[in-house]
Amino acid sequence: MLPPRVLLVDDDTELANSVSDYLRIENFEPASAPDASTARRLIAESPFDVIVLDIMMPGESGLDLLRELRRTSDVPILMLTARAEELDRVLGLELGADDYLTKPFHLRELAARLRAILRRLHRGANQQRLRIGGLSLDTSSLSVELDGVPLKLTSAEFMVLEALMRKPGMLLSRSVLTEAALGRPLEPYDRSIDTHVSNLRRKLGSARPVDIRSVRGQGYILRAEAGSP
Repeated sequence: MLPPRVLLVDDDTELANSVSDYLRIENFEPASAPDASTARRLIAESPFDVIVLDIMMPGESGLDLLRELRRTSDVPILMLTARAEELDRVLGLELGADDYLTKPFHLRELAARLRAILRRLHRGANQQRLRIGGLSLDTSSLSVELDGVPLKLTSAEFMVLEALMRKPGMLLSRSVLTEAALGRPLEPYDRSIDTHVSNLRRKLGSARPVDIRSVRGQGYILRAEAGSP
């Protein structure tokens, strides 16, 4: 099997070199870009399995590039943010990033996050189609349809929806959803799952045949609306 191709977009050359060296040891195939323009060229030349994107860059920000990529691509994107950039982190998740990692970070943690993302995309077992209230989810093709119309979801949004659809009517805690969707434990003050659920609600639309209900301080429940099969 070929090593997963990872693109690191960060203007910190020293960090990019350190990350690239470590990822090679961990059996990834890394490439790096110091800015959005270079990243855009590398992506056009050949596809990547996952992109690691720094939010704060000179010129075009990581958010600008993220917004552009999500118009045409569902490649998984892991954001890098500073600890004080909570608003940018939330905005990045709303724009379609799959997860985030705060700087400074351990290289081992970055590799673990990347493997968790890739595991979500390449699951060979337990392939099936789930249906509830006009909503259909295919775990083999990672596709979702609402009344026969395809929905464009990020990998994290897909995994949140799959976890909820596997246990309709049951309360799933935020910690359970974080483990299922992001492959990591829930961290203090981490609102990633709440943002992914908010994105799902928006994409399902106001006339959605299922309702993702929040239980304050506990988690979420998926229910079919009245009259839905």
